[in-house]
Order: sequence, then structure tokens, then C-alpha cells
Amino acid sequence: MALPSDPSRTTADPTVQSPAGAASGPPAGSAAGAASGPPAGSAAESPAGPVAAAAAVSGAVGVPASGAAGSGTIPAPTRSDSGAGFGTGSGAGSGTGPTPVPTPGPPAAPPGAAPLPSLWRDRRFVLLASARTISVLGNGFARVALAFAVLSLPGATPGRLSLVLACQALPQLVLILVGGVIADRMSRSRLMMISDCLGAAAYGGLAAMVLTGHAPLTAMCLLAVVAGTASALFAPAMSGVVPQIVPAAQFQQANALLRVGMNGSMVLGLALSGVTVATFGAGWALALNAASFVVSAGLIRGLRLTTAVRAASSGWADLRDGWKEFISRQWLWAVVCQAAVMVAAVASTSGVLGPLEAKEHLGGAGAWSAIVAAQAVGTVAGASFAVRIRVRRPLLVAVVAIFPVAVPMALLAAHAPVWVICLAMFCSGLSTDVFGALWETTMQREIPEAVLSRVSSYDWFGSLALAPLGLLVAGPIAAAVGTRAALAGCAGATVLATFGALLSPQVRTLRAPVEDG
Repeated sequence: MALPSDPSRTTADPTVQSPAGAASGPPAGSAAGAASGPPAGSAAESPAGPVAAAAAVSGAVGVPASGAAGSGTIPAPTRSDSGAGFGTGSGAGSGTGPTPVPTPGPPAAPPGAAPLPSLWRDRRFVLLASARTISVLGNGFARVALAFAVLSLPGATPGRLSLVLACQALPQLVLILVGGVIADRMSRSRLMMISDCLGAAAYGGLAAMVLTGHAPLTAMCLLAVVAGTASALFAPAMSGVVPQIVPAAQFQQANALLRVGMNGSMVLGLALSGVTVATFGAGWALALNAASFVVSAGLIRGLRLTTAVRAASSGWADLRDGWKEFISRQWLWAVVCQAAVMVAAVASTSGVLGPLEAKEHLGGAGAWSAIVAAQAVGTVAGASFAVRIRVRRPLLVAVVAIFPVAVPMALLAAHAPVWVICLAMFCSGLSTDVFGALWETTMQREIPEAVLSRVSSYDWFGSLALAPLGLLVAGPIAAAVGTRAALAGCAGATVLATFGALLSPQVRTLRAPVEDG
């Protein structure tokens, strides 16, 4: 079924109201309940919503109200003339006084209008793309360096690695909703800059401890918490930036171009990370990641995104309004439930099980660096393809594209040769970036811009729900039943979750606007 586009997203009035009498969503005990629980980063690091979360712990999914779930009809949100903000029914606001909200971006080009100018001629888009490219270059170093830094410490065990990575993932789960509320209240560029500064401090501290040889587990866990907090603030803000600076007709192109740059720099970072760790040590690789955050913060400072004014409300009211927007779209929470399982499996594999398998059977950091670099090369190919892809059913294509993610897990469990695993990781990277571009574009097209960061925070919250648990138990499970069995379980869970998302009629039938498809 088609989800009608919301014309109010490209107007100057940020007040949007859901239709009166809209159903509250799925019944208690349904899959939505899983999404309401709490992909590392989206995410994605990233790199991207559910995919950003997966890439981030791989980065993720990624950053992800109307109608009863499964009813076959989803009316678009309507404009509120009262200026009372978001809500249901009459749209009465809660509270008074001005609160900043991001200014809507340029309007979509009308039919028959002249071609839109190249995004590369837009100074703000170039600054954003440059900041993300440089930051992800540093993440490429950190993805390999952090795991091997912990494993190289005296007395290191898989359980200790799980604990450090879980400390990084837990704040993303706990604080991601707070990040969404803040991002819809203040300048998103300012929040992103603050987040980058926190990331620089966290990775700078980790680098200093590793380089000096004094890296107590408690201190590493505390700095991992700071790094996770930075991601929790950054992800929802980043999700709402593209609609502020890009016309609606160029959403998919902008998302894909951002991914091309980020994924290309990830390839470079991963290609150099193994050499850097082997030659200079993991501490210097972590220091390079800290420096990349500093450069990114300087570039983002130049965005200077403006804010409009909306009716003030409490933080709880903002969270409630974001939840109403989220839960009333079955396609949204169905994919987020899928992402929760997928991101946990990817986090366990990329953070714990994969490095363990590489250390025990594949030759160590060099082999693992090649494997994750192959995935990054695939994401470049996927993002380049996504710039031009036009599909009538974007979510159906996006969800099906997640199946290849399970293949590398199965091959690692089967002790396949490194080159075979690299090929599978390339295909996995390609398919997940197609997913990411289609998912982000659908979110930006269907969700009102003024509430987009809050809805995106629920997307991230749900996508990351199981990631801390997956990271925490991956090491002990591998010790109990073996790394191969744990990897096979991750592959099976990913396949089952993807089939589950396809059970949603809205996922199978949601259509893109004619002009974009």
C-alpha cells in the first residue's frame, strides 16, 4: 500500500498534526513492543538508521501518524493552523513560549521545473559531505584498532572485549531518545559539533592509555561510554540535516552521495588500519580517529543551520509525540524490529566473533582488516548504484537486500578461505548500502521534518535494542559453545528476522512517488 507523501514537510510552517482518531498502532504484545525497547553507529557509524547502526558496529540502521497498523490505509499528517505543535485529536499544544525547531529545507521542484543544480555546488552539502568523509576515515582505523587494542592487553579475554564494546553501545541505547529531542529543539549542526568534540576526547583518551601502556579496564569502559554518548547525540541530528539543506527531489541522491564519500573513506581507513596496527600499534590508529573528529567538528561548524520557532513543550511531551509518529506507521516499526536482530548479529560478529575467528584461524589483524575492507568496498559500489536506482517499492527492495548479510557469518562459521569471505562481505556491503539509501530516503520523504530527529531516534533506539546484549554475551557464548556455533546462530537469526519484516503488508506494498520512481 502506498504511503502518501506529506506536503507540509517542505513548507515554512513546522507545526504538523496527526489526523484525529488515528489508531494508536499495533496491539500490546505485538512486534512493536520489541521496537520500543532499545547499531554502535547508526550507524551505522555508521555509516547509517538501521544500516548506519550495523555499519557502525560494523556504524547503524542505519537512523530509522496515521492510520491503524495493517489497516491498509495510512493518511498523511495534516497541517495544524493552531501552531500548537504535534499531537492527535484537536492538536492542542502543551506549554507556551518559543522553542527552536529546524527550519524546513528547500521545497521540492514542481513538475516540469528546470533541472535542480548539482549538489556539489551547494556549500553546505560539500561541508557536510567532507565532515562525514573525514570522520568515517578515522572510524575505519578505529574499527580494527579498538578490538585488537583490547585483545593485546595483558590478561585480555573475549569477555573483556565484549564488556568494552557493550559500554560503548549501552549509552546509544539509553541516550538516543534524548538525542532526538535535543536535535529537534536546537541547531542540529551545533549538536553534531558537540558530539564530535566528545568523540575526539574519548578516542584521544583511549589512544593515550594504549600508547603509554597503562590501560585499566575501568578507564577504557568509561571512555567507551563517552564515545557511545557522542554517537547517541550525533545520529538523530544527522538524520534530520539532509532535509534542511537539500530539496526533497534530491533526498535519495544526497543520501547516496554522502554514502559514496563515507564508504570510500572507510575503505581507505580499513586498508591502512591493519598496516598501522601491525607497524605502529593500535594506539596510533585510535589517535588518528580522534584527530578526524576534530576536523569534522570544524567543518560542521560552517553549516550554521538556522532554526525556526515552534510551541514549547516538555521533554516527555516531545518523546510522546515522536512515539505517536513512530508507532502509527507499521512499515517503520516492522523494519526496526528486523534491524534490532540484524544489528545485534552484526555487532556480535564484527565486534567479537569475527576478530576471534580471525585471530584463531585466519591469520590475525591483517586478514580481518582485509575482510572488513572488502565489505567497505561493497558499500562504495552499493552507494554508487543507489545514486541512480529507482524502484517503485523501496522498502520491499531494501528489506530483501538484507539477506546477503547472513552469508559472511555462515562462511566464517564454516572456516571458509579468506578470499571467499571477502567476496561475501563485498556483496553484503553492496546490499546493505542499497538498503540504507532507500531507508533514509523513505524516512525523510514520509516523516514530517520538524519531528524527524525524534522519529529517527526511535528508529535508532529500536535498531540498537539488542546490540549491547549481543556484544555482552557473544564472548561468553563463544567460550561455551564455540565460535563456529555462535556465528551460525547469528546467520540464522538474521535470516529469520528478515522473513519476519516481509510479513508486513506495508513493507511489501509501500510505493515511492512517481517522480522519484
